[in-house]
Amino acid sequence: MSATASPHPAPARPAARVVPALGAVLRAPLWLAALATGAKSFVDNPILGSERLNRLGLHTARVRLAHALADRRRRRLAHLVSAEDRDAFARDGFIARRDFMPPDLYAAISAEVRSVAVEAREQLQGDTVTRRIPLDPETLTRMPAMARLLELPAWQGLLRYVSSFDCEPVITVQAILSHAVEGPPDPQTNFHIDTFHPTMKAWLFLTDVAEDEGPFTYVPGSHRPTKRRLAWERRLARGAARNPDRLTGRGSFRATRAELRRLGYGEPVAFAVPGNTLVVGDTVGFHARGPSLRPSVRIEVWAYDRHNPFLPVPGPDLWSVLGLARWRTRLSWWALDRGERLGLARNVWRPVGAVTADAPPKLG
Repeated sequence: MSATASPHPAPARPAARVVPALGAVLRAPLWLAALATGAKSFVDNPILGSERLNRLGLHTARVRLAHALADRRRRRLAHLVSAEDRDAFARDGFIARRDFMPPDLYAAISAEVRSVAVEAREQLQGDTVTRRIPLDPETLTRMPAMARLLELPAWQGLLRYVSSFDCEPVITVQAILSHAVEGPPDPQTNFHIDTFHPTMKAWLFLTDVAEDEGPFTYVPGSHRPTKRRLAWERRLARGAARNPDRLTGRGSFRATRAELRRLGYGEPVAFAVPGNTLVVGDTVGFHARGPSLRPSVRIEVWAYDRHNPFLPVPGPDLWSVLGLARWRTRLSWWALDRGERLGLARNVWRPVGAVTADAPPKLG
């Protein structure tokens, strides 16, 4: 009798069914606890990704509560900024300041980032390379002008107010090298939100930014949870765990220009601005990197802050208490490197050695 495959598949072994079910039971408390944090991935957490729960309003309830608590924290930090800046932020979702630094400080910092080589990392997205140089205490000893900037009350006040946390943000020198390699379009040129709750990013441009060289672009007023916006998010959240767009499934919703118009928003603002312009924005609002029509280099001091959105008070945070706030970038890279060695996930930030901000890209 010849050996042939049975037309009837063998029944699944009990262990094949029991082990995944047991794993889900063990992880369920963690999935549930994540509801009270900034966890945003619909794919990685079946409670967050539940179509039924999101139809009932789970996602939008988290959005509403996170915004209410951010408003409360900002009221406690209102003294850090002017009434004019508070009004601009409430209206637009960002604060923009030209000629932010005194001319001599701007010139000194611009010279430092082009002359001081620091151990950096790069990430490749499409045809664009992003380079980051951490501004940790060791680097700042070699960049005294940059150290002066980070202590300016205006710098600290604007970043803390928009983030709604009285904490030291992550700060790096960032260079965006557009069309640096052959590849698909840069995914950051699609309008998106970073997550479901208010967050802060800041760009202090050290180079002039032309209209056709990838300017930061923001949709004014899109940081507010309007009824139309909440309805759109509820519809998207219901199927986000199955959405073919990987970033949407992980909680960073994308929107086309047509969708933005249907949501009632006006035209995006592209920050084609001279160097020494600071933009501080809430990236729960829709934003993107404008298209660059030719190879270009944009250099900036970049800041980022994201904490648990359900904390009722604006600080302090553990990083600052431990004196590690300015080491966060290097510590996070170290942790991601260890995870890669354990086979967990690849660290997209690749070491490129000591470079200046304006050096040619090393990746690609």
